[in-house]
Amino acid sequence: MARLIRDFLGLSPEPGATWREHARHIALQVFRAVLIGYAVTAMLLYALQSRMLYFPQREVDSTPADIGMDYEQASLTASDGTRISAWWIPAENPKATVLFCHGNAGNISHRLGTLSIFNRLAFSTLIFDYRGYGSSEGKPTERGTYLDAEAAWRFLTGEKGIAPDNIVIYGRSLGGAVAAHLAADVAPAALVVDSSFTSVPDRASEMLPIFPVRLVCKFRYDTRECLKRAGRPVMVIHSRDDEMMPFKHAKDLYESAGEPKQLLERQGSHNDGFATSPGEVLTELGKFVARSVGKPGTDGSR
Repeated sequence: MARLIRDFLGLSPEPGATWREHARHIALQVFRAVLIGYAVTAMLLYALQSRMLYFPQREVDSTPADIGMDYEQASLTASDGTRISAWWIPAENPKATVLFCHGNAGNISHRLGTLSIFNRLAFSTLIFDYRGYGSSEGKPTERGTYLDAEAAWRFLTGEKGIAPDNIVIYGRSLGGAVAAHLAADVAPAALVVDSSFTSVPDRASEMLPIFPVRLVCKFRYDTRECLKRAGRPVMVIHSRDDEMMPFKHAKDLYESAGEPKQLLERQGSHNDGFATSPGEVLTELGKFVARSVGKPGTDGSR
């Protein structure tokens, strides 16, 4: 036992040690190095989780006006006092209103293509930046992103006076989890979850299977659980070519959602959005929204 401890601590074998003892010493040193490297990596993963999840950009590169759309700059206030930047893009004779929750990178200025598509579908849109993104105050946190989405909902139903049963909450990637969380607490017309995941621990454990990520993960973003509580029509959109979020997540989310629900396959990579999808995809989205708006919420209100 004394020799094992001596070898593990890195001490040289005693004078006169056999070749077997030297080999055991080397093996224990390799094991010791691997163990230390594993522990250091695990600690770094734990400490840097926020930086691995959120990739905000402060500079707003462009606005809807750059692609010919009228818009209104809005300043929202989350319930904890954080000021949130948003754009309101009204459509002419709108068929519905979309509250859009974007993904974990960039800011609202990098979603002009999506805003243009919503506008062509005659959807008025409110898009907001999470805290720490674009011109929004603060730093991003899971609870903070939920509060930011709630502020966007209050802006639509309060300041804009839009009925909840005319609002579709739409979330892409990380925004899918934020949108599902909001939809579980309010009564929108419908929920759309695009290119998202079942939960952060689920996805992290797939990416880092040798680490106990479920035990140390600081973030939940449990989209699947929120879908079970949403109680509104749900559309799950995903591409089989998505290199960041396996299609399995879409199938699991679809199975978790209550009726009515629809799984819509699009084309392209994770960040392509609708850009490489055929017109049929947009047609199906339009039909889903048309079927959902103007119906009573889960509490019987209109």
